[in-house]
Amino acid sequence: MLKKEPDISTLATFGEVDFTPESIIGLKPGVVLLDLGLANQDSLDLVRSLKNELHDIKIIVMDLVPVQEDILQFVEAGVSGFILKDATVSEFTKTIRSVAGGEKVLPAILAESLFSQIVDYGVKELGHTKLIQSVSMTNRENEIVELIAEGLANKEIAHKLNLSIYTVKSHVHNILEKMALNTRVQIAIYARSTNGSPTEKLKT
Repeated sequence: MLKKEPDISTLATFGEVDFTPESIIGLKPGVVLLDLGLANQDSLDLVRSLKNELHDIKIIVMDLVPVQEDILQFVEAGVSGFILKDATVSEFTKTIRSVAGGEKVLPAILAESLFSQIVDYGVKELGHTKLIQSVSMTNRENEIVELIAEGLANKEIAHKLNLSIYTVKSHVHNILEKMALNTRVQIAIYARSTNGSPTEKLKT
C-alpha cells in the first residue's frame, strides 16, 4: 500500500521473528509504524528504546482499539501518532504524512480517553491543595467547568448550552483568571479534585 505513494519510501518491513531494535536503529528511518500487540516483545519498552537511540524518530503505533491505560503511557514515551487498524487508506497515509511533518495525531475516538487520563494523573500527582478553592462563580461558569471536566471542547460546549463559540471562550477566559489557572486541563483537574462536584465549592 505504501509503495504506491510517491512521497513515501518504505525502507524495510519486519515480522516479530526476524525483528530486533537494532535493525530499526541502523536504518535511521524518519517514521516507524509499530504494532501495539507484539506477542514476543513489549511495544512500550521498544518505543522507549528507539526514542532513546534516535531522538528525532517519529513513532506511530497501530492497534484495533488501544487499552485505555496504554494511550497516556505511549504518549509519555514519545509516540507521535495512533492509527486504528480499521482506518481507511486515506486516513492511514494522512496520519503518516502529518506525523512526518511534526504533528501529533490522535484519532477522535481516543481523544476523550487521553484527556480523562491526563486529568486523573493530575489529580493523583497534584491533588487540589495548591488550587484556589474560594472562588466566586456564576451558574453559567459552573456549568462550563463541569463540561470541561467531562472533556468537551469549546465548540461542543457552545452547542450543548446553545451559546456562541465566542461567548464560551470568554467564559473559559474568565474562569481561568478567577481560579488563577493557566489551562483547561487544570480546570478539569480542579473539578475532579472536588469529587466531581465543582459546584459544591464554586458557589456564586
